[in-house]
Amino acid sequence: VKFYLTAILFIIFDIEIIFMYPWATTFKDFMLSGHGAFVLISMMIFLGVFIYGLFWEVKSKALEWD
Repeated sequence: VKFYLTAILFIIFDIEIIFMYPWATTFKDFMLSGHGAFVLISMMIFLGVFIYGLFWEVKSKALEWD
């Protein structure tokens, strides 16, 4: 059961990283069109949720094998 939980958590965080790649490649276009601040704030909120989830996993010891 622990292996499956770790695998699911890996997939979830991997998908979140995949969402950040298109943002990083098109951010320059958003800056040129004048929407850079909105897109940057949106990504910071997304990263905040991502980091909160990571700290929650560590705090709840979801990644420990014991």
